[in-house]
Amino acid sequence: MSDVAVHIDQISKKFRLYHERNQSIKSVIMRGRRSVHEDFWALKDVSFEVPSGSTFGLIGSNGSGKSTLLKILAKIYYPEKGSVTHHGKIAALLEVGSGFHPELSGRENVFLNGSILGMSKKEVTRKFDEIVDFSGVEQFIDQPVKNYSSGMYVRLGFAIAINVDPDILVVDEVLAVGDAEFQDKCAQKFVDFKAAGKTVILVSHAMESVRSMCDQAAWLSHGELVMVGDADPTITAYLDSLPGAAKAS
Repeated sequence: MSDVAVHIDQISKKFRLYHERNQSIKSVIMRGRRSVHEDFWALKDVSFEVPSGSTFGLIGSNGSGKSTLLKILAKIYYPEKGSVTHHGKIAALLEVGSGFHPELSGRENVFLNGSILGMSKKEVTRKFDEIVDFSGVEQFIDQPVKNYSSGMYVRLGFAIAINVDPDILVVDEVLAVGDAEFQDKCAQKFVDFKAAGKTVILVSHAMESVRSMCDQAAWLSHGELVMVGDADPTITAYLDSLPGAAKAS
C-alpha cells in the first residue's frame, strides 16, 4: 500500500460571483447576452500529501477553502487546474443530512445513503443493526427524517459513512454537532481507523479537538496553503495569526 493516501497537486477552483443577472429579454439584448460577474478563486495552486494511516486536519478561518477542497476530494466539485490522486475507497460526510430524502424514514435512508456510498443492499442489511446502534436513533428509525434534529441527522449519516469501511474517510465539522457522548464515539472511531491503517481527513474549527486527534494538518487562508506539517506547530501558527479576541476564544 502507498505511503501516501491522497496527493493534492496544484489544485485551483473558481466560482462565478454574479453582480447582476439578465432578468429579461430586454436586458439580454442590451448586454449582448452577458451577465455581470467576476471570478472568485476559492483555491489557488494548493499542493500537499496526506500520509496513509494518519488523521489529517484542514484548518483555517471561514472562507479559506477547506470545505471546497473536501468537496473536490469527494468529487462533488471538479477543479479548474490540478489533480487529486487517492489510493483506496473514499467515503465522505460533508453536510448534515447530505444524501438523505426528508420524506423517507431513517430505515429507508440508511439503505438509500448506503447505496449512494457504494454499498450493496446485502451489505447494508448485514450492517444495519450496527449502523443504527452507533447512531443512537433506534427509537426514531421508522420516522421520516424530516422530523429529525440536526444532531440525529449527523449521527445517522456518520454511522453509515464509517460502515462503508472506506480506506479514506472525509468529514466536515461532524464534531460540531451532537452531544459529548457522540463526539467521544467519533473520536474513538478515528482511533480505530488509524489502528486499522485507514486515513481520516477532517475539517473542524475546534482546534483542541484537531490538536488531540490529528497527526498532521494543513492551514488554508483565502484559498492558499499557508503551512502543512505536524499538527501542533501548524495549529499554533494558525492561532497566533488570529486577532487577539479570536485567539482568546
